[in-house]
Amino acid sequence: MHVHERLQTLRTAIPYIRAYKSRVFVIKFGGRLCEPGKVLDHLADQIALLYQVGIRVVIVHGGGEQATALSKRLGQTPNIVAGRRVTDDQALEIVKMAFAGTVNTDVVAALRRAHVPAVGLTGIDGGMLIARRRPLQRITDPSRGETTDVDFGHVGDIESVSVNVLTQALDGGFVPVVCALAADAAGNVLNVNADTIASRIAVEIDAAKYFLVTTVDGVLHDRNDAGSLQTYIDLDGLTELIESGAIAGGMLPKLAACSDALRGGVSRVHIINGLTPDTLLGEVFTNEGCGTLIVEKRKAASEDGAAPYEAPAGEAGAATP
Repeated sequence: MHVHERLQTLRTAIPYIRAYKSRVFVIKFGGRLCEPGKVLDHLADQIALLYQVGIRVVIVHGGGEQATALSKRLGQTPNIVAGRRVTDDQALEIVKMAFAGTVNTDVVAALRRAHVPAVGLTGIDGGMLIARRRPLQRITDPSRGETTDVDFGHVGDIESVSVNVLTQALDGGFVPVVCALAADAAGNVLNVNADTIASRIAVEIDAAKYFLVTTVDGVLHDRNDAGSLQTYIDLDGLTELIESGAIAGGMLPKLAACSDALRGGVSRVHIINGLTPDTLLGEVFTNEGCGTLIVEKRKAASEDGAAPYEAPAGEAGAATP
């Protein structure tokens, strides 16, 4: 690429930086993306660029794959019902080791290699997440076609979120990395869904954007056709896709968390494929994006003729996200 073209590419990022400098992005990593190696290191490099241009980043990560692998190494068989982990006493010890130990440390270490001052946290730290143990749930297991009452054990549902410890970390120049553990008011540790944690934090911290970084390109109109990616959709459009059966399985709870974030005041939610190089930067700093942008209510093209990644208020005339 010619020097002039490189400089022009750099100039296109300036309006985006101006729009989001000092704002908070909440970025959720799926557990598969947290394995040490090229993918995690590349994600850390992208986070480093966001950090260097003044965007404040909070990372929330899962770790289901790592917990399952650790269970098997310890001779335990994970109990998964309809895609949800039953967390008995033994399973709780395993998720504590995997989430707060291995996975959190691996993510923080990758960020350190990228010269990002990250700090590892759980939802227990500083009273960040108060949860309650989930009551019996009537669950239909699609693999068996059976409906039963399930006690998920030490699994929690969030009652309240305090972002004080996150704000203090951000104000100190750190990138908080939060794993999916919480506690009840009595200090009992609970396993909480990471997507739910991320969306709740995004709402409470007034995030400008919530990113779901996963292993798929985004929302597909036909899940068997990668070319049917929906680059721009609103909640009404999501509802239509779900009711049509186009979206099912593990994507449903993730989209529920995205919807909660939007209804809670986060203006833009993005789903991107973390296995593909530079998707996070492409989604932030280009008009075209690299995944699916979800908004609460899509503007009609006739209203302003703008692309879906139009400038926020105060950035008129700039082709910004």
